Amino acid sequence: MSVIVNLALATICFASHGNEGCYPVLLGKKTPTPVGQFQMIRRVTADPGYGGDVIQFYEDEKQVYAIHRVWLLKPEQKRQERLKSKNVKDHFISSGCINVDPEVYEKLLDCCSNDTLVVK
Repeated sequence: MSVIVNLALATICFASHGNEGCYPVLLGKKTPTPVGQFQMIRRVTADPGYGGDVIQFYEDEKQVYAIHRVWLLKPEQKRQERLKSKNVKDHFISSGCINVDPEVYEKLLDCCSNDTLVVK
């Protein structure tokens, strides 16, 4: 099973074990979210704002890219509001990671965190 992130629509879609649907995401602006096919790996993090864990999907010499709960430590970025916006352009704010609503993150952990991630 694959989890698919559509950059043009700013959505993540998955269907597995009774959890299915498409949900809005925040994506990379300054650093674009990498495109391709990736293995997802759950990682523990002590960095504030991530809820204790992330689902890593890519790493290069400069940073780690992951799916994680929407990061809210800079309120002026209005990430929660952007996540709910119908305007796709509002969804490009992250540093390359994929931000999702906490409920979507939990669903993703329940069904698909060991699946393949496709970002297109």
